[in-house]
Amino acid sequence: MTCAIIDDEPLAAALLESYVQKTPFLEHSGTFANAIDAMATLSKAPVELLFLDIQMPELSGLEFAKLIPPTTRIIFTTAFSQYAIEGYKVNAFDYLLKPISYADFLAAAQRAASSATPTPQTAEPIGTGLANETSIFVKSDYKLLRIDFNDILYIEGLKDYVKIYLASTPRPILSLTAMKTLEDNLPAERFMRIHRSYIANMTSVTAIERSNILVGDKSLPISDTYKDKVLEYVNKRLLGSR
Repeated sequence: MTCAIIDDEPLAAALLESYVQKTPFLEHSGTFANAIDAMATLSKAPVELLFLDIQMPELSGLEFAKLIPPTTRIIFTTAFSQYAIEGYKVNAFDYLLKPISYADFLAAAQRAASSATPTPQTAEPIGTGLANETSIFVKSDYKLLRIDFNDILYIEGLKDYVKIYLASTPRPILSLTAMKTLEDNLPAERFMRIHRSYIANMTSVTAIERSNILVGDKSLPISDTYKDKVLEYVNKRLLGSR
C-alpha cells in the first residue's frame, strides 16, 4: 500500500517515516513538510494512504483533505483531540493522537490495508445517531477509539464513566462519557436504554427472562421505568406486530 506523510514537525515526520519503513505492507512514497509542497506531487501520483497532520501553516490538514482524491485513505495525526469531529467530517479513515506509538500506528495502518473497498465512508458528524452511521468515536486512555456499532454488546454506566462491552474483546473499553451522551448518539433503532445503568444493543439480545435481558452469557436487568418501552420494541421488531 503506497503512503505519504505530511507533517510540519520534523521529529514527528521522522518518527512516522521510521514506522512506515518497518511496516512490510507499506510503501513510502514521500514525506512533506507542508500541504503546499505535497499538493504538486500527490496530484500527479496519488497514494493509497496518507498520514496527515492537521495544524500546519498556510493550508491545514483539514483543508488539504478536501482536495485529495476520494480513493486516498486519510489517517489524521495531531496532538489535539478536539479535531476528531472535524476530521470525521472530511472522510478521515482513522485518527491518531500524538505522541503516536508504533502499536497504534500499526493497528491503524492494518485497518486501512484490510478495508474491504477503497471507497471512503460518507462522513457524518460524530454523535448524531443517524441510521447510516456504522461507528462512533469515544475517548479512552488519551486516545480516540472508533468502535463499530456491530461490535457493541452493551454499555454499563458507572458514575462518571462508562464501560463499553464488545464482542471482539473480553476487556471492556472505559471512557469518561455520560450515559445520556452515548444514548443520544447511538442509533435508536438498535440501542435501547433498559436501566439507569445499562444500554443494550438489541440486535445482540439472545433471550428475555422475566425482568432481564440476556446478551450472550450476561444477564442485564430491565428497570420498571424502561420495561414498557422494551416490551414494545420486542413485540414490534422481534416477534412481529399484527
